[in-house]
Amino acid sequence: MAEPKRQPSEKVIKTEEEWKKLLTPEQFHVTRKKGTERAFTGQYAKTKAKGNYVCICCEQPLFSSDTKFESGTGWPSFYRPVSSDAVATESDRSLFMTRVEALCSRCDAHLGHVFDDGPEPTGLRYCMNSASLKLVSSDQS
Repeated sequence: MAEPKRQPSEKVIKTEEEWKKLLTPEQFHVTRKKGTERAFTGQYAKTKAKGNYVCICCEQPLFSSDTKFESGTGWPSFYRPVSSDAVATESDRSLFMTRVEALCSRCDAHLGHVFDDGPEPTGLRYCMNSASLKLVSSDQS
């Protein structure tokens, strides 16, 4: 699948109230409050449909279904974002450990975490919350 065309994008900044109006309570909790959905409950954990996964908050393209793989963790997992600037990372020291948090680079939505136990060619596992994503089918025009 070809990399989606990307336009230069400016940061999307909204108030907490604006986000609450746009998102479901679960989407708000995950993306704006850095929550996590329970394993094996997200709508994309087992999805095999083709398309691109975009940020639920700002619709920035994040991952292609071509890079999705079954990690056995209960969350949708990808080995690479659609582009090097789509997903930002930062250190997360919550839960008494240090992890790498994955964020939408456009609106700072919490997406999930990145681990170094993924498949080749990257060796990375972007372990994402379904609540932070929206699948845009490649069948749609």
